[in-house]
Amino acid sequence: MTINTITVLGGSGFVGTHIISQLCSLNKQVRVLTRRKDKCRHLLVLPNVTVIETDIHNQHELDKAFKNSDAVINLVGILNEKGHAGEGFRWVHFELPRKILNASHQNKVKRILHMSALNADANSAPSHYLRTKGEGENHLHAFAGKIHVTSFRPSIIFGPDDSFFNRFAGLLQLSPLFFPLACSDAKFSPVYVEDVARNFVNALEDKSTYGRRIDLCGPKQYTLKQLVEYTAHVLGLNRKVIKLPDFIARFQANLLEWFPGKPFSVDNYNSLKMDSICPQASHETTSIESVVPYYLGKAHLRIRQNQQRQIARR
Repeated sequence: MTINTITVLGGSGFVGTHIISQLCSLNKQVRVLTRRKDKCRHLLVLPNVTVIETDIHNQHELDKAFKNSDAVINLVGILNEKGHAGEGFRWVHFELPRKILNASHQNKVKRILHMSALNADANSAPSHYLRTKGEGENHLHAFAGKIHVTSFRPSIIFGPDDSFFNRFAGLLQLSPLFFPLACSDAKFSPVYVEDVARNFVNALEDKSTYGRRIDLCGPKQYTLKQLVEYTAHVLGLNRKVIKLPDFIARFQANLLEWFPGKPFSVDNYNSLKMDSICPQASHETTSIESVVPYYLGKAHLRIRQNQQRQIARR
């Protein structure tokens, strides 16, 4: 199967930007579907990229947008919903893949690459996030043979614009000497965004990946506490990371669930009950030690410079 034209949902985000950049380097034609074109300005400088404003949750609009596509890449996902009962997760993680499958069938698209998550399981996962990820994944793979589907299930993804190390770096900058941490023993195998993007791009025309659900992990495993301590070390901050007892972590989740933006929710807490690691380490992937100091170090330098300017003005 030769694939030249790829339609991408969620292309303006962190992972999507890296996938699209790699696709463009191979001279592929890329269509990016988005509700707001101004969010994709950084993609317009890339060759062979067309940005299409549309409502991806509207089946009719999706049917039109998929016309003449050779493949579809779905990267759309949420970590929290507006409500508390799982409907928001299901709308994004199950209903959207269902519509993507319908539009692909309507337009004779034969290839779908889908972003899922480690521990996605429609039946036994502890959180709405992981259960609905599993439901969407299962629905797509039920059509194996008619449409060739590959799902990717990463651990946390890191890179210069990530929402993990950068978020904790910001929190650590604001904290005093002690940093209380919920779910500190949860385990992760952070995977580099360029490695994730390469797996997507390489799989497009690789028949051996048809029907597979591929776990993506980095070369090492860490507890959440170790990752936060590493972040503090890279930033040169002397912070004592304090493990919160489980009952306090649950209370914190129930409290922050009602804060604007849900900085931490009950569903996040439930997801962290399962370690986000792979059975076997992938030694061909990039370690956090070879990448994170570069972008966190620059961010820390900018913060220090801004602080020095403010002091000088006084």
